[in-house]
Amino acid sequence: MQYPLISEYLAAIRDAKDNLDKLSHLVPVMDKYGEPYRSSGAFAVVFKMKDEQTGKCYALKCFTEEQEGRAEAYRHIAEELEFVDSSYITSVKYLEKELFVDSNCEDEEFPVLLMDWIEGETMETYIADNYTDNYAMSMLCYRFCKMAAWLRSQSFAHGDIKPDNIMVRPDGTLTLVDYDGMFVPTMKGQKSPTIGTKDFSHPLRTIDDFDETIDDFALASIALSLKAISLDSSLLQNYGASDRLLFSAADYIDLSKSNTFAALQGLLADEETRTIMSMFLLASAKKDLSMCSFRLFDVQKPKEEEVWSTEVTDEDLENAVEDEFGVKYSKDWKRLLKAPSGLKGEYSIRKGVKVIGNNAFSECRSLTNINIPNSVTNIGNSAFMCCESLTNISIPDGVTNIGNWAFAGCRSLTSINIPNSVTNIGNGVFQECRKITKIIIPSSVVNMNGNPFCEWNGKLYNESKAFVYEYQVLFNKDRTTLIAYRSKEKNYIIPDSVTNIGDGAFSSCESLTSINIPDSVTNIGDGAFSSCESLTSINIPNSVTNIGDWAFDRCESLTSINIPNSVTNIGDSAFSGCESFTSINIPNSVTNIGDSAFSGCESLKSINIPDSVTNIGDSAFSGCESLKSINIPNSVTNIGSRFFYGCIYNHRTTKTNQKYPSVNL
Repeated sequence: MQYPLISEYLAAIRDAKDNLDKLSHLVPVMDKYGEPYRSSGAFAVVFKMKDEQTGKCYALKCFTEEQEGRAEAYRHIAEELEFVDSSYITSVKYLEKELFVDSNCEDEEFPVLLMDWIEGETMETYIADNYTDNYAMSMLCYRFCKMAAWLRSQSFAHGDIKPDNIMVRPDGTLTLVDYDGMFVPTMKGQKSPTIGTKDFSHPLRTIDDFDETIDDFALASIALSLKAISLDSSLLQNYGASDRLLFSAADYIDLSKSNTFAALQGLLADEETRTIMSMFLLASAKKDLSMCSFRLFDVQKPKEEEVWSTEVTDEDLENAVEDEFGVKYSKDWKRLLKAPSGLKGEYSIRKGVKVIGNNAFSECRSLTNINIPNSVTNIGNSAFMCCESLTNISIPDGVTNIGNWAFAGCRSLTSINIPNSVTNIGNGVFQECRKITKIIIPSSVVNMNGNPFCEWNGKLYNESKAFVYEYQVLFNKDRTTLIAYRSKEKNYIIPDSVTNIGDGAFSSCESLTSINIPDSVTNIGDGAFSSCESLTSINIPNSVTNIGDWAFDRCESLTSINIPNSVTNIGDSAFSGCESFTSINIPNSVTNIGDSAFSGCESLKSINIPDSVTNIGDSAFSGCESLKSINIPNSVTNIGSRFFYGCIYNHRTTKTNQKYPSVNL
């Protein structure tokens, strides 16, 4: 039988309602380009479909090549799996002549396979993103061994066990997919439709090997690889490949000549490694594990890693120990707390250190080089801020977090490499790092706390799947958060998809003169437009409820701003240093005016505070030299200290029965 091309299937799925028979209630889920979401393999293409009545998603598998006996095989498989209650397996339903496809094939109607849609990523992708994380790999090995033990206790077998056929759900649990090679008891005596994938199958497996033991060798091989990688991630770099784990088909032919197998001998001090290796050797010799119990896959669940805080307290420093350079560490030498500001030249952090604390090397202006050991996982906030002589730095593969302003002000830093282990990059990390010409966001990064690139003008390369970078504007994956604006354009229209303007998104965009904020935006983040010196006016739509701390700080040319009735909070220093403001109207929706909210607004002559406000923060109007009077309503229950500090007129208060009377300056 001839099957359609993927492009022909794609055209049919676009009009699924007209082309599907029993499944006409399903509609395709679209990708970001407006096309049906799909993934393709060697013999099929899978579309993500949705039942709009229930909201449930399904995988619709359409075949591109013939497999003899497929329909009969899936009838047996569906009957076997119908009453299997396990998250390791999903239900399947084979429908003959279900999908009409306009193609050059002799037939017009083609079979499909319907399965539950499994959210998550393949184990192959998960390993590529997490192999340097020992805890994540230990948990993956534990979960895989649990699944292997379960599968070996069943009367059926998958037939093609490999990382690409195992889904890792968001909660870490595993599910097997692609049942084309599955064996169930009613198939006993038949030939196998596949001999598996060569890098995971026994070298002597043939189509005559078709029973409940056909997965045994692959299970043992993958379990051994996962255990080894969890103990030494460099093994995957040295012996692995993009489409397999540690072992190749050539290794299986003669293990005595395998460099990979020889490298694993160094791990035999670990008891679980010895057990799994014994199973692997038995499966290699016998092709199956029928001589041993499935319980041998029972490895211990790894203990959760201790969380090492980057916060440094006075108590930490009092109880610290010092090395010969005066650098302070915690007593267990796991946390680097503080280096003396006079530290100069090159410094090597002690091996075994887990975190570099907040402000640890801040203001070490004579530090030229730093050596960070592989044990470090977290670089704290402002850890190397203003290390003006630091010329280069190598971040090891174990680091997962780079804190806010970690390298801000490192003006001599010429290059930095962000390893694939990093998942979070904080706000302002590369601020004023003007000698760095390019930064690559690796695919591992899934979160940015604000704009790491404010006041940095090098080239940005985005390899991460979690972000979109176009026209020098960085968004999160679904374009709901605008993370960083790095264009030199004077005017910008924010897309309608954006609901959140991230922390520091437009910070120090000195060329920006006007900005259009759509009605979709509900939040303006901390420092979002800080130091936009040329911004003259801005209209905030009625959708916005929060104006963050420092949101418009030092917007010196900003003469007016419309604060809509939807806003309930004006953050600390939100409009501080807006020297050109002459008046401001605060709507009835606002309940809080933060600390220093309007401090330094030298031209501000009048302000109306509505009855809704209950709190006026410290120094809220300090330095407002032109402000002559202000009315404070009865609703205010708290006024911070120095809230009119620096106003040049004499204070006098009108005596009334109100808690806070009108104040004339």
